[in-house]
Amino acid sequence: MKNQEKTDRMRVLILADVCNPEWPSLPVVGYKFARAISHYVNATVVTQIRNKPNIDKVGMGNAKVVYIDTENIAAPLQKLTTLLSGSNKAWTINAALGYFSYLAFEWEVWQRYKQELQSGHFDVVHRITPMSPTQPSPMATWSPVPFLLGPLNGGLPWPKAFTAELKREREWLSYVRNAYRLMPFYGSTYKRSAGILAAFDHTILDLPASARSKTINYAEVGIDPELFKLPERSSSEQVTVLFAGRLVPYKLPEVVIRAFANSSILQQHKLAIVGDGPERPRLEELIAEHNLGNCVQLLGQKTQAEVGELMRQAEIFAFPSIRELGAGVVVEAMACAMACVVVDYGGPGALIEPDRGIKVPLGNFETLVKSFTAELEQLVADRARVARMGMAAHNYAMNHYSWDVKAQQMLQVYQWLASHGSVKPDFQQQSNTL
Repeated sequence: MKNQEKTDRMRVLILADVCNPEWPSLPVVGYKFARAISHYVNATVVTQIRNKPNIDKVGMGNAKVVYIDTENIAAPLQKLTTLLSGSNKAWTINAALGYFSYLAFEWEVWQRYKQELQSGHFDVVHRITPMSPTQPSPMATWSPVPFLLGPLNGGLPWPKAFTAELKREREWLSYVRNAYRLMPFYGSTYKRSAGILAAFDHTILDLPASARSKTINYAEVGIDPELFKLPERSSSEQVTVLFAGRLVPYKLPEVVIRAFANSSILQQHKLAIVGDGPERPRLEELIAEHNLGNCVQLLGQKTQAEVGELMRQAEIFAFPSIRELGAGVVVEAMACAMACVVVDYGGPGALIEPDRGIKVPLGNFETLVKSFTAELEQLVADRARVARMGMAAHNYAMNHYSWDVKAQQMLQVYQWLASHGSVKPDFQQQSNTL
């Protein structure tokens, strides 16, 4: 019976150029998404050879994994990207130069699977990564079976009040970002894709208008319930506020530190900052300048398991990032029953509602410091409110963003594509009715 069930499953060729269980952000998201999907379909995951050592350690669920070696192109371009942008910065430069190596990746995939696709061996081709809408996919045209693109996330304008942070991020290409629409394969990607997954309204609005009828609002973020789960917090007079993320200009960890510097109330509690990056020296100077060493800690980079443990120990998640596309870290904090304080812009603003957190209006730097100071002061004084928000956040995250839930939703999408004419899934409507 089990063999028959497996035989009857849909056959999906998953393209995941960036897919790595040990690399943070997009690589681990691509890996966990593909692994979760493999439990519901017969999946073949095609990825880049550089991911092989880490995937081989832990496997890919029930999927068959195939490695493509394009390092002769990808490695030199990666070195050039690092030279031009520095570490942990300039994502637009990274995406622009990644265009060439990704075309090489898809060409190699097509050469390897052309005959199987033409003979009907697969029901759907699904490109998971890259997730940038600026990266076209010629496979959308080449594939004789329905091609699914996404989840995509991008198109969020840089806030005008933060030009200094933009310069420190070295995001020079953001001024000419829309030039990607002129690149080869861009138009055909959106014209020939049978379905498109796009995260949040800011991404959908950036897509060609003609593509929106086949687009599903579907966030790329997800959570692993084994790492991010309901805590058993011990009662303490001190509340712990947590920031977690790369220490780069646009995430603005400085805002939370300045909130503590401005508030004798907050200084009676603790601020833990998880992450590393080029902003760390500035933050260390700020902590020393305001004598915050007794209440503010820079904990450095942590593994996902360690971040989950820290989230279960803390009560409030403060995340003042001003250009966050997906905000997977916010979903993780919600899963750990934290009351979240975020900027109402991009992914965080779409994830948080009044019953499960606080959205601070987007303003200039000084306005954000004042807003975060006021909101955090109110929260540390009302533990019952923090607990209510945290529980509501936990329930929402588990009901909508566990990887297993998202994989089951993806099965609905595959069935819609393969059936040619059934009703397109609407996960936003399903979320609102639960």
